[in-house]
Amino acid sequence: MKNRTVDRILYAELVDMGGMPVRQTFPTQQIAQIDPFLLLHHHVAEMPKGVLPQKTGVAPHPHRGFSPVTFVYKGGVHHRDSRGNNSVVYEGGSQWMNAGRGIIHSERPPKDIMERGGVQEIVQLWVNTPAAYKMDQPEYFALQSEQTPVVDADGVSIQVVAGEYGEAVGPVLTKSPVLALRLTLKAGATYTLPLPGTYNAFLYLLDGQIRLDGFGQVDGLHQVVFNSDGESVRFKAEEDTRAILMAGEPINEPVAANGPFVMNTETEVLQAMRDYRMGKLGVLIED
Repeated sequence: MKNRTVDRILYAELVDMGGMPVRQTFPTQQIAQIDPFLLLHHHVAEMPKGVLPQKTGVAPHPHRGFSPVTFVYKGGVHHRDSRGNNSVVYEGGSQWMNAGRGIIHSERPPKDIMERGGVQEIVQLWVNTPAAYKMDQPEYFALQSEQTPVVDADGVSIQVVAGEYGEAVGPVLTKSPVLALRLTLKAGATYTLPLPGTYNAFLYLLDGQIRLDGFGQVDGLHQVVFNSDGESVRFKAEEDTRAILMAGEPINEPVAANGPFVMNTETEVLQAMRDYRMGKLGVLIED
């Protein structure tokens, strides 16, 4: 297998998202998207003990036309939505919501974590949906750590959230071909990770440090965007490292986005805004 070369390295800049500090690798002025991936946010915060969950986290808000995905690394996320889904995903778990024709959801720290306090760490990704499925009925997948298939190698543990990897099949059903892997690497581990040749792919390091064959050192809080010129990536972990590998078949369609709506034309975005104002995306009243 030929190893992929590196297109660029993106640093996770600290930005303010409505009062919530997050690290964002893209979109930026450098790169708008990595088709089909639209956005990556990495959020770490100390949850003060005793604060009501309704006073923190992300309040009810709408989505249409793409999939918000959350990987929980520390703490937990309490998801509620206008379709009646209500679940808490804890450390090591993931949630994947195909927003489809429209949904309103909230993401709060769970009550038990707020009662004792502690660190909350999540990575959120936005994955685009092909035009043919943007108006499908919404779907929600909640995976706890123990429900997620794992592929283990020497010094490497890989959670398979979506797609097929080795003999493991991720439980999430995606709207286009996507491979979503959560990697935990021990210092000194060397690994070759095969990838479908037609997929766009990137690797985001939450922390640690790796050395990529043919490129060199990559530190935590950096994202490697690969060229689609090979069928694998090979690296050595210089330190204990947590990383996310996302790969997907490009959709190759126009993207019209405004806030929480991602469609193909500006007219479709305006319709989404109108439908939201008219209550067509449902109502979410948090209990």
